[in-house]
Formats: sequence, C-alpha cells, structure tokens
Amino acid sequence: MLVLGLTGSIGMGKSTTAKLFAEAGVPVYDADATVHLIYEGEAAPLIEAAFPGTTMDGKVDRAKLSAQVVHDPAAMKRLEQIVHPLLGAYHKKFLDDAERSGAAVAVVDVPLLYETGGEKRVDAVVVVTTNPELQRQRILARDNMTEEKLDAILARQLPDAEKRKRADFVVDTSHGLDPVRAQIGEILAEAARMPRRRP
Repeated sequence: MLVLGLTGSIGMGKSTTAKLFAEAGVPVYDADATVHLIYEGEAAPLIEAAFPGTTMDGKVDRAKLSAQVVHDPAAMKRLEQIVHPLLGAYHKKFLDDAERSGAAVAVVDVPLLYETGGEKRVDAVVVVTTNPELQRQRILARDNMTEEKLDAILARQLPDAEKRKRADFVVDTSHGLDPVRAQIGEILAEAARMPRRRP
C-alpha cells in the first residue's frame, strides 16, 4: 500500500481535497479530526495538568488553549509532546486498517507535515495550493479569525512556495472542484506505479 501525505497551508482547500480523495474511494486519515477526538478524551487531563484552566467539563477548550500557546513556542512544544504520541497510535491503527482492507493507496491529511518531519513517514507528498488572495479571503471569512491570528498561524507554517518545491504532486484549488477531481485521478494513477519510500 502506498501512503500519500496530504498537506497545505491554511485556507488552501486541503480539507476539500481530502474529501475528494475519500469520494474516490481512498481511505483518508484526518489528523485535525483526531486532535478533536483526543481533546475530548484522553488528552484533556494531560493538557489541563500542563496548561491549567484550558479544559471545561473534561474537554479541551481550544480557544483557551490557543490563547496560552499561539505566541509561545516553548508552550507549543510542550503541547506537541503531549499530543503527538497519542496521535501516533491512531495513525498506526488507521494504516493497519487500510492495509487490511486491501487499499492500494491511503492518504494521511496532516496540516504541519513538513514542519513535523512527516514527509519521512509517507511515500509521496501532495501539496494543496491556491493563489494568496483567495487564500486570505477564505481564511478571513472564518469565524473568530483576525489578521493578527492569521499572521501567527502562517508564521508557524512553511511558506507555500517551499512546500510546492518539495512536493511530489501539487493540487491547485483555485479553479473549482472539477479540476481538483481530475488532478486526484491523475495522482492515484501515478501513485499506483510508484515505489514505496517510507521505512
């Protein structure tokens, strides 16, 4: 089974692209959805211990947690040390299940793939991109998003141009869904012929 890492900066259309891979019958692991899951379960007491006052009713309050870590790289590192091992277990189970189901290709959707060295754990990387104007427009349309918050998020992410340069495949979401579907079809056809690269 070939594992594709799906990544892209905020507002590029990565979630939509992940849905279209799933629509094409490919098993997709969603790192963000898994974070939501563990924030409502096993990670909550650990995060409360490390960052007091960031949980409510046994669940992580993402806004309160974000306020404590977004401008503090050391706090961010502490949070990652709690979350990454838990995510690792879910990730492994996903790959085992996909392999058992006989899937030829599986997709792992990881926003900070390059930033966390995740490209070494996949066979090829798909980067989702769009033009900068459309990106900002999409992000600033979200609830509770401000220019300042957006700049803090972008500062933590590898620039889009660098991601595109390092990618095996680039999907451009600037022109609607049909071109993206076509690109996914081409990627899956090519992935089926690629050698496995991960350890």
